[in-house]
Amino acid sequence: MRSIFWRIFLLAAFTLIAVVLFLPSTPAVRHLPRLWGDNIPKIVLGLDLQGGMHLVLNVDQEKAVENHVHRLSGSLEDEFKRKNVAYGTVSREGATSIGVTYPDEKSKEAITKTVADEFGVFSTPAQADGKLVFKLIDQEAERIRDWARSQALETIRNRIDKFGVAEPVIQKQGESEVVIQLPGLKDPERAIQLIGKTAVLEFRLVDESMEAQKALTTGAPPGSEILYQLTRDKQTGALQKTPYLIKKEVLLSGDSLSDARVAIDSQYNEPYVSITFDSNGARIFERVTSESVGKRLAIVLDGNVHSAPQIREAIAGGKAQITGGFAYEEATDLAIVLRAGALPAPVSIIQNVTVGPTLGGDSIKAGVRAAVLGALFVLVFMAIYYKVSGLAADFAILLNIVMLLGAMAWLNSTLTLPGIAGIILTIGMGVDSNVLIFERVKEELRSGRTPRSAISAGYDHAWYTVIDSHVTTLITAAVLFQFGSGPIKGFAVSLSLGILINLFTSLVGTKVFFDIQSEKFRLQKLSI
Repeated sequence: MRSIFWRIFLLAAFTLIAVVLFLPSTPAVRHLPRLWGDNIPKIVLGLDLQGGMHLVLNVDQEKAVENHVHRLSGSLEDEFKRKNVAYGTVSREGATSIGVTYPDEKSKEAITKTVADEFGVFSTPAQADGKLVFKLIDQEAERIRDWARSQALETIRNRIDKFGVAEPVIQKQGESEVVIQLPGLKDPERAIQLIGKTAVLEFRLVDESMEAQKALTTGAPPGSEILYQLTRDKQTGALQKTPYLIKKEVLLSGDSLSDARVAIDSQYNEPYVSITFDSNGARIFERVTSESVGKRLAIVLDGNVHSAPQIREAIAGGKAQITGGFAYEEATDLAIVLRAGALPAPVSIIQNVTVGPTLGGDSIKAGVRAAVLGALFVLVFMAIYYKVSGLAADFAILLNIVMLLGAMAWLNSTLTLPGIAGIILTIGMGVDSNVLIFERVKEELRSGRTPRSAISAGYDHAWYTVIDSHVTTLITAAVLFQFGSGPIKGFAVSLSLGILINLFTSLVGTKVFFDIQSEKFRLQKLSI
């Protein structure tokens, strides 16, 4: 009897814990104490149930290769200067090649040797009209393409995590695409701007050798370009474009940031983004500002000038501000993308589907109706076919469902339509386990055993069969979880939890019921 007591205690304790965990995920949360409802994890409804946004992005991998080659051209120049190698010009040739002009044969050999020794990613150079053309090898170009998509996926995930969307699905698709699902999203336009912003932050000097208006007419001098500052008139809302003549040389980039936060300007009561550089970036920023006192330093984000303040003195401490008449939400989003990092290449939205909450409501009702009807049919069948023992099995199945929902809430799982299908399948697995056990008990009774002996023998002999069937299904669920997409993973989670809980309720829950009958009531005939 002591063993029975502890098993009853375990069943009651687990059931109570499951109910406590699950109730905050139901409409009953409105009637629960606030401390209970706000501090218990909840089951999150997936995109197919509560609506939200489904995006497919294409990563411009060729642009990533082009950007990488452009950076390599700058590194080549730095290396030539460091080794005192004579050269003419270094420029990008197409997307994957760099052209280097040379004054004589001696410098040609020195250039070739330097590139071969320090940059092992270029093939043997081609020669044409006093120029060496170094082409990126195919393996390196392919590595950059793969890296660009992986890095884009990681950067987007970081941005979305800071945006606060619960249980997003972010994964690769095909060769260059990223699929994003954002359940329950309230502001799709803001999310698109946040996800798609490249967020390349650059600090460059303003070229004051010529007026920007004159450069618009005559063209920018070599080494400079025309960029614009976009501002919105607070009175009329009209967008204004102010041209700036900006030097192309990037003095410092967003790669050196360690933090970005929103702050409020005490003078104008307007939000701005306060940025902090890492130790290396702080040293560079101090050097740049000390060498450029009296000049204007442009803060350029994604090719747009946000501000171009005059440097009055060297700025130590590694801190700067990005202003631009932001709304607080705009400043917050900018801080998010700067903290998460820049995308390695531009992304374009090739599919944008917003799923409405009406579809989700219909799906939930249909799924719940199917689950309830299926469970009722099974419960009625078990009660009719196995009589009192069938009622014990029904009790175990109900315990299984309650504990499964409690476990999903505790793990903060995402419930999808396939997940509901997994719960229904778990009910079937619970019935299957009890059928195996009951049929074995009936065989033992037919062989002449007493009810108590038949129950023990039936459970002992059916144990291995039940374990085998559950383990094979659990392996399948593990494979689905590892290689499946979001909804399939939801199915795998609910199925895996259901299988593990079903082993407990089938082999402990119904066994307690039979043990109480045989030991306490001295059962002479078993209703099965």
